[in-house]
Amino acid sequence: MEHLEFFATHPMFTRNEFVIEYTKGGRRSKFTADNLLAQHVAGGRLLRVRRGLYATVPNGVPSDQVEVDPYLMSTKLAEGAVVAYHAALQFHGRAYSMWSRFPYLAWRNQHSFRFRGMEFFSVLFPAKIRKLKDAGGQILEQRYAGGVVRVTTLERTMVDVLDSPTYGGGWEEIWRCLESVEFFDLDAVVAYALRLGSALTIARVGFYLEQHREALLVEDHYLDRLRKRAPLQPRYLGSKRESGKLVSGWNLVVPERVLQRDWEEPA
Repeated sequence: MEHLEFFATHPMFTRNEFVIEYTKGGRRSKFTADNLLAQHVAGGRLLRVRRGLYATVPNGVPSDQVEVDPYLMSTKLAEGAVVAYHAALQFHGRAYSMWSRFPYLAWRNQHSFRFRGMEFFSVLFPAKIRKLKDAGGQILEQRYAGGVVRVTTLERTMVDVLDSPTYGGGWEEIWRCLESVEFFDLDAVVAYALRLGSALTIARVGFYLEQHREALLVEDHYLDRLRKRAPLQPRYLGSKRESGKLVSGWNLVVPERVLQRDWEEPA
């Protein structure tokens, strides 16, 4: 593939992706590929976002004004990176609050990275599923903004933010985001929660589904599967051990504000 054709079809790409494509057939060298990248950065055709990562600049747009998509960027920041947690909720159009922080799942710890007021930071894939070939599954590869974004499904995202609420924005934000979703594939939710293997997370998922059983049409057999794996001893909903009421079916101590959803405006 000629380099200009590559640029035209790749709004964001890594140096390795370009080198592999440009040197196919062995007629061109990595040295030539690197020289081409440097020339086009100097000429304003490419924007060097960070070492080894480039954005293509549309004709007539100054490189310092080109819009760089944060979801494409998150996908390119590490090999196999996946847009996740609150960033996934934003991507799916289900965030209550818009963040300028973009968490993504990665196989190894990466340094956090700031670009034009946005912060990108990695979260390791959960230990229980890190060795699985599919990383737990429920990851979409979706055409977006001229490229491809890897992002967790809404079902996996629900479980992930309940597993790590810090990356979901806390209980109010998580509840408001999830309550904007009219339908979940409950088989997928339960399967991933059980695969993740955390009794506390399973209880959080079960409690959320039970609290929203009418809206989400949650049948008893989904709750029964989760309840069998709930903690044997009472656990606090969050890490701060906030006082609340014991929900015995899940062995969860849930703060009153979450039980009552008292952030909701009165009708």
